[in-house]
Order: sequence, then structure tokens, then C-alpha cells
Amino acid sequence: MNLDRLREMRQARPFCCFVIHMADGRQVPVDHPELMLIFPRGRTAIVVQRDDTTSWVDAALITELEIKPVRGKTGRRPAKTRQ
Repeated sequence: MNLDRLREMRQARPFCCFVIHMADGRQVPVDHPELMLIFPRGRTAIVVQRDDTTSWVDAALITELEIKPVRGKTGRRPAKTRQ
């Protein structure tokens, strides 16, 4: 995967949280566009988590970008309705 798709996901408006799946099985969540730095040249990105840990991501090792479900204004998932 190239960094162009990753840039598209980061710059999407409205931004949707997503998870980067890596070839080694790691999953790197991206919860806010300002928590990800994509190097202008090369193939590397850095994702900072809310607990200040960082993940270095090599674009050649990305297997999938998964969009997280959208939550309502309350920050909770929509309630399931019974039928």
C-alpha cells in the first residue's frame, strides 16, 4: 500500500477513525488526524496513541485500512432496537 491512501484517510472530512492492519498482525488505531505524521518522502508514518506511545508504520507492510464504526454525539454506539 502506498502512503497516498493513508493521506486520503487522514485528510477526510469529516474524519473517520480507522485502524491500520500490519503484515505482522499489529493493529494501529488512528483516533484523530493530528495524532498521525506522514513523512513527505519515503514510506513511513508515525501514529501517537492517547497514552503517548508511538507506532512507526512502514507503508509497504500495511495490509488493510479498516474504518471504525461511527458513534453518535454522545460518544456511544447507537442502541440496538428490539423488534
